[in-house]
Amino acid sequence: MARTINKVELLGRVGTDPEMKYTPNGTAVTNLRLATDRYRRDAEDATDWHTVIVWGKTAEAVNQYVTKGQRVYVAGRLVQNTWEGDDGQRRHRTEVHTQEVVFLDSNGNGNGAGDDGGEDSPF
Repeated sequence: MARTINKVELLGRVGTDPEMKYTPNGTAVTNLRLATDRYRRDAEDATDWHTVIVWGKTAEAVNQYVTKGQRVYVAGRLVQNTWEGDDGQRRHRTEVHTQEVVFLDSNGNGNGAGDDGGEDSPF
């Protein structure tokens, strides 16, 4: 079987304060929206929005230290989700499930956080 790669790296600004929840088995999961800018020669600049999912102890650190407007670097893999909405329409969402998060703006929390590699982590 040929080798394949599913990896994405983003450096952007957090668009909303992170939201943390826990899975039924107690694993922390934090969602955040990340904005990246796309510069175009003959048109106005554009912003792309990304849904970022962070797991485990890293999710707790992101929830505690990251706020709207801060710059972060994330590395992970793309995950495609499909579901049927309440209106019967099929919905799709692409998410970045992180393996690494680095806090780039200083707010007294040190250098950032990476995946803790613990048993809670899906990686």
